[in-house]
Amino acid sequence: MHRETRLQAGILLVSLPTVVYGGTAIMEMLINDPAYTANPLRQALWRAGHGHAGMLLTLALVALLYVDGANLSERWKQFVRVSVPLSVLFFPLAFFLSVLSPTATKPNGMIYFAYVGSTLLFSGLLVLGIGYLRGLNKSPGSGSSLGGEGVGSGGE
Repeated sequence: MHRETRLQAGILLVSLPTVVYGGTAIMEMLINDPAYTANPLRQALWRAGHGHAGMLLTLALVALLYVDGANLSERWKQFVRVSVPLSVLFFPLAFFLSVLSPTATKPNGMIYFAYVGSTLLFSGLLVLGIGYLRGLNKSPGSGSSLGGEGVGSGGE
């Protein structure tokens, strides 16, 4: 596994306890905080933020397992290594920060971070998928190196 991939995976794994803590914190608010349960919008968005954090963190770890084997240039591999894990941050930030106030009746402008996250996730996964589809014609014993010649490898 490439050093950069291992670094990103390590950062994601170290951040996983924050998602576990967040789930415990939301459970605690459901049980003991009447202001939290009195605002269905805030409750729904915080629940969505927590759910997206866990699911996207897992997806980012899975994507990192595949990035080094994709038929992509090093620059495109680095794009995948950064874009997919960054989406893990933007989605939960959008959901949590858009209704920070216990009396919020609609999300504030921070909800637009979800569009940033979706763009990063979409583009990173699309590039990774293309990298794998490009490698279909290469036989495992052909001596060709996956990633040596790939998307955008000319002159980068």
